[in-house]
Amino acid sequence: MALNHRRLSAVRLRTVIGISLLVSSTIGCSRQPYPCVKVSGKITYEDGSLIPTERMRLTFIPQVKPIDPKTKPKLGEAMVDVKTGTFASATTYVPNDGVIPGELRVLITCDRSRSDLIGAEYADPQKSPLKVDTSQSPFTLKVAKPGTKPNGK
Repeated sequence: MALNHRRLSAVRLRTVIGISLLVSSTIGCSRQPYPCVKVSGKITYEDGSLIPTERMRLTFIPQVKPIDPKTKPKLGEAMVDVKTGTFASATTYVPNDGVIPGELRVLITCDRSRSDLIGAEYADPQKSPLKVDTSQSPFTLKVAKPGTKPNGK
């Protein structure tokens, strides 16, 4: 009887420890220093045509001030459905949680083998001309075709 009691106590102890670890890890992962908002949108060339790539990722760089020097705002990312030019969700901390609210600079990454699809400025965090505000979602992003100037000029 004593052996069964010890075995049962060990099982209970492992169960309690396991549940405690699960709860503490879940709580730790859910703490986000910045809130997120859902966004969606469409990206095309300025003439409305789709960008002919097999893969496209948008990176959203928050333009908000850091909470403190150690807690800087995290980038958000969205994969574009290249057949329609649309994206329906973005991820910052956990899948599909959205992006940090406010003004965002947008970077575009296409197929590595097709650097001729968009201008280099769209992949540069300092030069990308694409900026959006989360209050204006869904976004309509227009990109100049290579060899043309922005806005058809």
